[in-house]
Amino acid sequence: MNITLKATGFETTPSITDYVNRKISTLEKFFGDKADSVLVRGEVGKTTDHHKHGDVFRAAVHISGLRGQDIYVAEETADLYAAIDKVRDEAERRLTHAKDRKMSLMRRGGARIKNMIRGMFGSEE
Repeated sequence: MNITLKATGFETTPSITDYVNRKISTLEKFFGDKADSVLVRGEVGKTTDHHKHGDVFRAAVHISGLRGQDIYVAEETADLYAAIDKVRDEAERRLTHAKDRKMSLMRRGGARIKNMIRGMFGSEE
């Protein structure tokens, strides 16, 4: 999994970079053997310089390289680390949903094939 990080509106520190890498690398379990081909682009930034409170920090993640799906998640909060946590949780939710949907489609397809076979070689009484 290749992770790139971009900062907008401020300079990143090694602690921010390390935090983003630790949080995003936990999503690697969803990629399986395709983890080497997955590209993750992260962006952290300040949405405004003149506001002192409110949703000032923004975190976004774009996951590409998965077959048939691109995932983009963005969050804005008052705390940068909270925004990173929310983005990671939402990305995990979307990856889980995609995995569950794929499995249910495979099961439905298997059930259809099974019913077709039963119809062709049905019981002859």
